[in-house]
Amino acid sequence: MEKTDEERKKAQMLDARARNISHNVRCTECGSQSIEDSQADIAILLRQLIRDEIGAGKTDKEIYNKLEDEFGETVLYAPKFDLQTAALWLTPVIIAGGTAAGLVYQKHRQRKNVDIMALNLIRGVPLTPKERVTILDVLIPPSPPPQGLASRLRRWLNR
Repeated sequence: MEKTDEERKKAQMLDARARNISHNVRCTECGSQSIEDSQADIAILLRQLIRDEIGAGKTDKEIYNKLEDEFGETVLYAPKFDLQTAALWLTPVIIAGGTAAGLVYQKHRQRKNVDIMALNLIRGVPLTPKERVTILDVLIPPSPPPQGLASRLRRWLNR
């Protein structure tokens, strides 16, 4: 009786391992389903292949490598991180970093220009109309919003 329980536990573990691998393999016919969820003929064959490989004592990695060799990298839901996929994964980070650096530089340059305009103003150098508007925008704080009921209603509606 003990032996059958042990065999049953071993069979359950092997079945759970096969299901785990099957959840990570894409059905080549369906494309959007794992072979565990698909009822396509190729999915049934792949599930049987996985069970046979597990029965032969292969590791999960060896099974994934065999499937990738036979069906290509797209059969796996988790692609390898290599030079091709690095560009795909890192491009948004590089673009965001470049944009942030550009905005910081622009803000720094604007601040530096205001400092230069202030020095020129102290030295007595006349400002151009554009420089005058820029320096007044920096030096004069914005007026507080009106506190009447109508203005509060307008602000609340504009949210």
